[in-house]
Amino acid sequence: MERLTLPPGGAAAVDEYLQYRRIVGEDDGGKLFTPEEYEEYKRKVLPMRLQNRLFVSWRSPTGMDCKLVGPETLCFCTHRYKQHKTDFETIPQQRPIALPCRVSGCPCRAYHYVPLNGTQPIRCRCKHFADQHSAAPGFACNTCSKCSGFHSCFTCACGQPAYAHDTVVETKQERLAQGKPVGQDVPYAAMGGLTGFSSLAEGYMRLDDSGIGAPSAEVLNSPATPMDHPFLKAFQASSTSPETLTDAGTSSQVSSLKRPEEDDMTFFERRYQERIKMEKAAKHKGKAPLPSTTKPS
Repeated sequence: MERLTLPPGGAAAVDEYLQYRRIVGEDDGGKLFTPEEYEEYKRKVLPMRLQNRLFVSWRSPTGMDCKLVGPETLCFCTHRYKQHKTDFETIPQQRPIALPCRVSGCPCRAYHYVPLNGTQPIRCRCKHFADQHSAAPGFACNTCSKCSGFHSCFTCACGQPAYAHDTVVETKQERLAQGKPVGQDVPYAAMGGLTGFSSLAEGYMRLDDSGIGAPSAEVLNSPATPMDHPFLKAFQASSTSPETLTDAGTSSQVSSLKRPEEDDMTFFERRYQERIKMEKAAKHKGKAPLPSTTKPS
């Protein structure tokens, strides 16, 4: 196994390069800026980026952001979001806002998210994959002449087909007006819709401020029903004291769950003591004297 070693100050140099790459992105054309050029770039771009950040998401008809686009998220043209125009001195007035691809020769005129089926591109109704279609407006198929444009019936995890979703580009003010999270202002390039670590999860899995928002107190405190998941019912039962439960099976199930106020060591100690108590009780029960069957004289 190879071991990577760095000279003194090497780790700091790596951190500085990563910081440089997150800020500059693809704007240096593959050639590192000089220190003077880097400072000039930051002086010019960072205020504009912090003020005019655009948030990009793939939104379902229900209004949920099923996918929040980040720097590495692929476009229909197979290039990444960071390879598109994402910085504007003045935010365009027309809607939708087009974010054209900056890769030389690419016909993509606006960033358009297309989901993956696992690791594979999804198929059009013409049976050909998304990457077999042109990235030019209209998304015509390059393989067959019968396809009038890419149209996929692939079903998103939200239950809606892909063709019913829209790639939405919006400003911070527009998101705030809808009650959607915007996170903290950051100087990094092509952040898109990312506002936190959980932004990388699919929409239905984000139940915090980086997604559709935390459930209301009414939902969280509602009683479990027979239709709820068994884990949810067991978790809700764990808030009930085991001493109040008369059913032995239910009491054992609740006892095996970690209580909200317990840390790991307290939980393991409690379970250990319960096991010792059960073993002693079973041993004592096995040694109990049998009742006499003879008649007194």
